[in-house]
Amino acid sequence: MITVDEALEKLFTLVAPLESEEVPLAEAVGRVLACDLAARRDQPPFAASAMDGYGVREDEAQPGARLKVIGEAAAGHGFDGVVNPGQAVRIFTGAPLPAGASRVIIQEDVSRSGDQITLNDNLDPKPHIRPKGCDFGVGEVMGAPRVLRPADIALLASMNNATVPVTRRPVVALISTGDELVMPGETPGPDQIIASNTFGLKALLEGLGARARILPIARDNIPSLETAFGLAAGADLVVTIGGASVGDHDLVGQVAGQMGMDRAFYKVAMRPGKPLMAGRMSGAAMVGLPGNPVSAMVCGQVFLAPMIRAMLGLGAQRSSRLTARLAAPLPQNGPREHYMRARLTPEGLVAETRQDSSLLSVLAEADALLVRPVNDPARAVGDKVEYLDF
Repeated sequence: MITVDEALEKLFTLVAPLESEEVPLAEAVGRVLACDLAARRDQPPFAASAMDGYGVREDEAQPGARLKVIGEAAAGHGFDGVVNPGQAVRIFTGAPLPAGASRVIIQEDVSRSGDQITLNDNLDPKPHIRPKGCDFGVGEVMGAPRVLRPADIALLASMNNATVPVTRRPVVALISTGDELVMPGETPGPDQIIASNTFGLKALLEGLGARARILPIARDNIPSLETAFGLAAGADLVVTIGGASVGDHDLVGQVAGQMGMDRAFYKVAMRPGKPLMAGRMSGAAMVGLPGNPVSAMVCGQVFLAPMIRAMLGLGAQRSSRLTARLAAPLPQNGPREHYMRARLTPEGLVAETRQDSSLLSVLAEADALLVRPVNDPARAVGDKVEYLDF
């Protein structure tokens, strides 16, 4: 068996950042920016008023000053003339500052009668002007790689970018294996259960930016597995669930080997999820996950998620770990790294009492995977521990 970190290192050698594609800005949220993107304009493209009020000359912005209003400037409709001594222009937020004006007096500090205004005694000292390019200037860049958030989309739009170069979404083929499985909605036989892993993994992987395809269930025979692998053609990553162990009916490794898989490793010193297999086959990375539902989902978080991020160009590194204090004691851990289902409470992190790798109901209640290192000593209430956000 190899360690989790050793397994991740080998998995990263199986994948590489994918090529980029151009997508409309309106479809880019959640995608990964593939290269730096520059602003095509200044923002604002002119000195603009930050408030509703009157544009005046700085030297005339004095308490009691009387000025003649000679026009109006609104957003999208600037004033074409020049503000000369003794004059002012009615101005609204976002409007270009008229030539000659260098100060905006807010409307609350002005008394108006017809086309005459009088500046009040207690003037707000701020100029209320947004200088040209104060947000960003032509050529300033948004750096890649980054997962584009709604705020990033708004910024790219303001930079006048209608399309965005993003990394292509990795295509993942998901294959559940086993005679005991039927699809959700079907009527299982007396010895059958519902396939759940592929649906949970599809949700996980698509939340990370991949495109996941659920293929038909592969039965426990060589022709069925060969057909399933054939249907996975064109995927960047092929993930099998179940059948990767050493039982008489666990044929995934045998069939994958016969079809040319170059195996990278088999078995990882972790729980849940020891029977994990990986390699390359037909130009794609291939990972064989254990069939227990919790094991498959935990391995998805620990191994598949970093692989997807690496393919998206976000770097080859393990999932970020957070720290919290324990709210309940834990016994000593054994010789395998343990990912315990846990809950974050106001008092701290609490490991679930039931850690069986078949219990999806416990997994659904958990919001953290508490990471116990190999041979980690007993932990007391208040001890700091690491966890993965779940």
